[in-house]
Amino acid sequence: MTLPENVSAKDADWLLHDKYNGIQTNEYKKDIERLVKDEPLSYIIGWVPFLGLRIHLESRPLIPRNETEWWTEEMIKILQKRYGTREFTFLDLCSGSGAIGCAVLSKMPNAVVSFGEINPVHKKTILTNIIENKLDMSRADVKIGNLFAPFGKTRFDVIATNPPYIPVTRDLPFSVTEYEPQEALYAGKDGLDIIRSIATQLSDHIKPGGISWIEIDALHVDTATTIFQKNALRTKVLKDLYGRPRVIMAY
Repeated sequence: MTLPENVSAKDADWLLHDKYNGIQTNEYKKDIERLVKDEPLSYIIGWVPFLGLRIHLESRPLIPRNETEWWTEEMIKILQKRYGTREFTFLDLCSGSGAIGCAVLSKMPNAVVSFGEINPVHKKTILTNIIENKLDMSRADVKIGNLFAPFGKTRFDVIATNPPYIPVTRDLPFSVTEYEPQEALYAGKDGLDIIRSIATQLSDHIKPGGISWIEIDALHVDTATTIFQKNALRTKVLKDLYGRPRVIMAY
């Protein structure tokens, strides 16, 4: 079929082979129309690859980005050296699709992984991603609530989070603002509202000697770092695969 002008051949080919096994069905043609309307390809296909896993997006959580996949892989390498075969507890906070926690479950058989997500519609997606990737459900726990609230006084060895961190005044592509969940993107005028809440509660939920990984907006790295330091946490900034400040490691 002839593709509309604003649909790339690469996206159409990816859709055709990943969802329709190379057969141009009527459903495929309808999905091309969805691409015309700038709907993200990942939602149309229904899943994205993430560190060897197939992360399903049935409830339309935030689509995991390459930057998040990159630092999750770096984190896992560090945790493998840090814990070896020793059991440790891990919290994937603001988990959305559960991609980060599922990657840890997949790569580290000694990890006991909790998932914390505020939107209840994503719980089924997280469970689907655990089950469909044949991960160990006995080492997983999914809770719904605002940040640390559903975990009471529980402390974790490791906490990782990709929280909302975009300022509400920032312009984003139509495909993002129209289709991806606003509550997973924006966090106040400076984009730091959720990060402030995390920073003030972090010490109460991480074990002595524990470590946390927090994805941040590269344009607000200095302010975000100061927020954690003012809450008696030591920090280190990690740059992503594009050389931009991407993660604060807080101790």
